[in-house]
Amino acid sequence: MTSDNETAVAKIAELASDITIAMLTTVDQEGHLTARPMAQQETEFDGDLWFFVEKDSRTARSISVNPKAGVSLSSRDTWVSLSGTATLVEDRAKAQQLWNKWVEAWMPGGVDDPNLTLIHFHAEAGEYWDTPGGLVASALSFAKAKVSGERYEGTENETVDLR
Repeated sequence: MTSDNETAVAKIAELASDITIAMLTTVDQEGHLTARPMAQQETEFDGDLWFFVEKDSRTARSISVNPKAGVSLSSRDTWVSLSGTATLVEDRAKAQQLWNKWVEAWMPGGVDDPNLTLIHFHAEAGEYWDTPGGLVASALSFAKAKVSGERYEGTENETVDLR
């Protein structure tokens, strides 16, 4: 029998797998939250996400100072927010496994570039908002709410412990 939490974790995995660009939020050296777009490199979410980064980047420096991080994923009708820790990982075999032509556009030195490293993001908690049926179902639910005067209820929302 599947628990409610296992179902929710599977739902986050399903939603995250269709979204390639994430916003990775870190805490910089002054304690400010800083977010930037990053392409997730593994689309089969298991609680971990991988990103490529240059060792001398602000992103890498922020992670070195404070590993707490957040990842936001969104599409037209899905939103996922993850909180956890980010670690810089030097693993050429993993980098080779994840390497693709899109990474090469940002990292022209290739997988053997000495300035290349990986970010391993491990999610500890997540929350998602999903609109089953997509944009059309959302529009119909919105119209129904406007006509009836009742609150819009077209979105599924759940908070999930991923530890």
